[in-house]
Amino acid sequence: MPETDFWARLASALPCIRSQAAARDQGAQYPDDELRSLVAAGLFAATLPISYGGLGFGMPGQSAEMARLFYQLGHASLPVARLYEAHVNALHLIFQYGSPAQQQRTAEDTLAGEVFALWVTDPPKGEALRLEDDHLQGAKAFCSGAGRATRALLTAETPEGIRMLVVPTNAARHIPSGLALSGMRAAITGEMAFSGIPAGPETWLGAPGDYLKEPVFSGGAWRGSAAALGGLGALLGLVRDELRGRGRDAAPQQRARFGQIAMAHEAARLWVAQAGEKACGLREPSADIVAYVNLARIAVEQLCMDALQATQRALGLSAFMAGAEAERIGRDLAAYLRQPAIDEVLDIAAAHYFATPLPGEFT
Repeated sequence: MPETDFWARLASALPCIRSQAAARDQGAQYPDDELRSLVAAGLFAATLPISYGGLGFGMPGQSAEMARLFYQLGHASLPVARLYEAHVNALHLIFQYGSPAQQQRTAEDTLAGEVFALWVTDPPKGEALRLEDDHLQGAKAFCSGAGRATRALLTAETPEGIRMLVVPTNAARHIPSGLALSGMRAAITGEMAFSGIPAGPETWLGAPGDYLKEPVFSGGAWRGSAAALGGLGALLGLVRDELRGRGRDAAPQQRARFGQIAMAHEAARLWVAQAGEKACGLREPSADIVAYVNLARIAVEQLCMDALQATQRALGLSAFMAGAEAERIGRDLAAYLRQPAIDEVLDIAAAHYFATPLPGEFT
């Protein structure tokens, strides 16, 4: 499919996604229809290499297309963007570490409309997923798309170390956990049990330890930042439209708040653009790419949280009213931005730049 056709088809799908976002949030409903429309638009195949029938988004030289894609999805629905982000992450790992047969099968599955998940978090209490005698034992927690994604990239413990696997999810069991997140409800996050499911060598992806290899492990985080930027863009538009509608766009204090959100949006956009270029280009040393993407991830988080606070001050109680668009997007954005070990990530990035010049530093 020509790239121009892809963007036109995506543009036609986004209004429906945006209009359904509130209902999906209220009912904690998985966005089945929305994802089907995106599959039909070619979205789930767009990040396949061109040789496999995709558009090669996210490959060297095409980070801008990936950033644009995640921004538009995040602007329309952060839960949909989260589900798509997991699909893209899984595909990138498969095409980084998979065998030719696995890559071909993945391409065929994706073109047929299968949705991939990335489930790598072990339960805080319970049996961590492990591989024993070519069978899986245990479970994964905080699984976005739990019970709905049709393929899953998993990490499992083995005597040789952590190994990635790619398995169909039809035999896995969705464990009712009572987990009720305040945001990202439509992403349907839950626990999945895999005990007894066969996982022979044909499901193994790469070698033990590959999942944590840099810069691929940390470098992909920029895509989540691009989606969060889309959520920030949605808030910026809401503040502008609501203040205009109230006739408050001439008030100096409100202009200042709107200006703060606009500055945060532009600063986050610049971080995302540069992080995507570095992560996709892979032209710099691995440590430099990882440190920069980690800084970008933390910077975008802080910029979004600052903008969310300015939004709440600008809109007042309407930003906290259940069912209001600003309230929903704010909840989703706050939940989306919560990432593990954020202090450790900042510490590692800062340590790197104690020993090397800062990016763009004048010398």
